[in-house]
Amino acid sequence: MRKIEDRTKKMILKIAVVVFGIALIFGGIMIYGRYQMSKIPKLSFQEILEYTTKDNADAVITVGIAKDGQISYKVYGENGKELPAELHTYEIGSLTKTFTAALISKAIQEEKINIDCTIDNYLSLPEGNTYPTIEELLTHTSGYKGYYLESPMVSNFFSGRNDFYGVTKEMVSDKAGKLNMNKASYDFVYSNYGYAVLGLVLESVYETEYTSLLNDFVQNELCLTSTQISDKSGDLGKYWDWKEGDAYLSAGAVTSNIEDMLLYAQMQLEDNSYFSDCHNNLKSINASTEMYKTMGIHMDEIGMSWIIDSKNNIIWHNGGTGNYNSYLGFNPETGTAVVVLSNLAPNYRVPATVLGVKLLLELDNEKWNFQFYWYIPINGSITKKAVDIFPCS
Repeated sequence: MRKIEDRTKKMILKIAVVVFGIALIFGGIMIYGRYQMSKIPKLSFQEILEYTTKDNADAVITVGIAKDGQISYKVYGENGKELPAELHTYEIGSLTKTFTAALISKAIQEEKINIDCTIDNYLSLPEGNTYPTIEELLTHTSGYKGYYLESPMVSNFFSGRNDFYGVTKEMVSDKAGKLNMNKASYDFVYSNYGYAVLGLVLESVYETEYTSLLNDFVQNELCLTSTQISDKSGDLGKYWDWKEGDAYLSAGAVTSNIEDMLLYAQMQLEDNSYFSDCHNNLKSINASTEMYKTMGIHMDEIGMSWIIDSKNNIIWHNGGTGNYNSYLGFNPETGTAVVVLSNLAPNYRVPATVLGVKLLLELDNEKWNFQFYWYIPINGSITKKAVDIFPCS
């Protein structure tokens, strides 16, 4: 009996030592990570780019600038080396939400949607519950969580697929009917689920599948011919799987290239109400973490999906999927916009958001001498107004 007790104690001690060792390793990794991140504010955009791509032969990061009516981009690879200025197809992740918001803005102007109305005005939902308004969904203040667990998510986890693959519209709608959002107000909680619900609202008012609605809007109205709901076609690979009609398409399923995203950035700088209405402050959220602030990233207010950094006068959004991350930010006062498209995972070294903010601040402070040597032709020439978006030419 005594021997059994001694063995048990030794076993417990060994387990404790292993657990403590693992905790030390992870603690050390976290401390090292914070130490590395603490260096970033002192580094230039170029230095951060070189660190992010260091010894990674697969890295392809495209960086674009719109400034003074001129649009240009460069492509970078391993160790920040400049690559040929070719167009690559990237997943833009949650930047998709800005397109969904623009479609909502369009529907509001067409008097198909009222931003102050609750979603049960547009969706067939059970009576007796309190539902969020369109504005609350747009601003991530609906009270909805980021997502709600559905059965396909379990198999997706084990198969390594996109988390939202196979989550149907019926699942999203059924969940919405069971959620009673009866508080007077909710804090900012970033919600992919909320934008899945907005996709259902758009389908309802336009009587069109979201994929057709989005593709028609961006390609035929905005003339962004290389932007679409992902069909996995592209040159960089490792694209997320989606099923036709998935509910979360409206939250993060768009693919694009730098040419289209720079034109889209230019549209944000122009006086078109579809977009400018999206930039208006709807809610104060004060959602910046201390780490974000250290990196120069501020989340002070929010419009229709777009985050407003009132400290630096930047309006921005980012996106991330399993193997891609992206950033689009612009300063309406200086007329400057930056787009960063990366084929690296969001948690790989330094994300596109940090790169984008760093470059945008350098441009606004005139510390960056970017040579506009690779122009995107608009109607055969570069003009002060880079593109006329309505109607397509």
